[in-house]
Amino acid sequence: MKKKWIVTISAASMMLGAGTGAFAGSNLQEIKAYFDKSLKMTVNGKAFQPTNDKGVPTLPIVYNGTTYLPVRAVSGALGVAVDYDTKTKTVSIGEKTEGTPIADGFEDMYRTKDPQMTTFNGKDYKDVYFNNATGNRSGSFMLYPKGKYQKLYLQVAAIGEDVEELVIKDSDKDIILKQESVTVADGLKTIVVDIGGVSELYIYGDLKGQGKLFVPLTTSYYK
Repeated sequence: MKKKWIVTISAASMMLGAGTGAFAGSNLQEIKAYFDKSLKMTVNGKAFQPTNDKGVPTLPIVYNGTTYLPVRAVSGALGVAVDYDTKTKTVSIGEKTEGTPIADGFEDMYRTKDPQMTTFNGKDYKDVYFNNATGNRSGSFMLYPKGKYQKLYLQVAAIGEDVEELVIKDSDKDIILKQESVTVADGLKTIVVDIGGVSELYIYGDLKGQGKLFVPLTTSYYK
């Protein structure tokens, strides 16, 4: 597995636009390898063609009798998150050690940092999604994990009225990943969702009357 990662790191560096001169003095070692056009792959019994992030087909590499597969393409097919840190030259596969708050890159008209709206049960969460409109309506927002994370830990509270069904959906594939009720009695509820390989998430629930939806963006996170 370690050798597969080395191949993927090299590919990732090149995709980020590194030129020939950028490899001088690096820890990369030049090798003589071969693309294997004859190798066929299946995933769960169905034919599978690995591609890069631009949709261009990629081929397995054979070196010293060992076949190396593109880790990003294979991980995506298996629903396993993969990420590459260019600074530390580290490939992360699956759930990460530390969480990344969903506040990073979050945009929505109901996002607020107003202390009068960011406090729940005596605790100020500083930065929240707080749908405090009135009437029967849909409370919804988008998240963009971009396939980098394995799990979503979403904290959510229903205020005033129960949310009978909160749905978390893979927006690209139109697949429901999880749906749960959130009651006022639950307080701040944590919903854990497997999001391996998912680029975009659509979260929504039907809100009633004076019901409000509270989601802290600093304590909800990806891993």
